[in-house]
Amino acid sequence: MRVSPRRVLGIIPARLGSERLPRKPLYPMAGRPLIEWVWRRVRGFPVLDRVVIATDSEEVMAACRAMGAEAALTSPDHTSGTERAAELVARSEFQGYDVVVNIQGDEPFVTLEQVEGAAALAGPFDVGTVATPVGTLATWHDPAVVKVVRGAGGRALYFSRSPIPHVRGREPTLAELASAEFLRHVGVYAYLPAALARWVSLPPGALEGYERLEQLRPLAAGLTVGVGLVAETERGVDTEADARRAEARLCALAEHPHGAVDEP
Repeated sequence: MRVSPRRVLGIIPARLGSERLPRKPLYPMAGRPLIEWVWRRVRGFPVLDRVVIATDSEEVMAACRAMGAEAALTSPDHTSGTERAAELVARSEFQGYDVVVNIQGDEPFVTLEQVEGAAALAGPFDVGTVATPVGTLATWHDPAVVKVVRGAGGRALYFSRSPIPHVRGREPTLAELASAEFLRHVGVYAYLPAALARWVSLPPGALEGYERLEQLRPLAAGLTVGVGLVAETERGVDTEADARRAEARLCALAEHPHGAVDEP
C-alpha cells in the first residue's frame, strides 16, 4: 500500500510592531522589505506545499500583494508567532495539512536544511526544531543567543539564555563548543496541528516568564520537542546593526547567482 506524502504548510509570522527594530517586516534592505527577502528565500523550498505570511498589519498585507505573496490578516493581540500561526491553522482554508512550519519573518538566510530538519521531527515528536553548535565562548555567554541541551534521541531537555551546559570549574574548550553538546537554537518550528493547538491553549509558565522563551511552555507541560542538528547559520535581523550586516550579505550574494537568496 502506497503511503501518501505529508502535506506541509509554511507560515511566516510578520508583526509590524517591534521594540528593537521599528516596523521590522517593512524595513528596507537592498531595495526590498525584509519580509520579502524571507518569503523569496522559502517560497521554492520543495518541502513546503504552501507558504503564507500571517500579519497583523494592512501595510504588510499591501506589501505582500505587491510582491505576489499569499498573506492573511490575523489578530493584533497575539504575543508570539506561534499564536499567530495557530489562528491561521484553525481557519478552514488552512486545514488539511499534516505539519505546520513556523519560519520567522526576520530570517532572510533560513536554509532548506533547517526547514526540512524541523519538519522531519514533527511526527516522531510533537514539535520539531533545529540547532547548530555554539562555536565560540562569546556566543555561549551571549544572553541574546538561545542555547539548548538535548537528551538521548535528540529530545530537548531545556532551552536557556544562560550558557548551558555548565562546565564546572572551567570554560568549555573550542572543541566542546563545536560539538553536539553545546548548541545554539535556530528558531524554526514544525508542529503537528494538534500539538500547535495544545501549545497555544496552555497558560504561560514560570520558566517561560523567567527566560522569556515561549518554547519552555510546551516543554514544561510535557510536549516533546525534537532538536535536529544543522550546519552553522547566519543570525536573523533584530537590530539596525543586524540589518546593515544582512543587507551587505544580501548585496554580496546578489553578485554571485549560485549563492543568491532569491531562489526560484
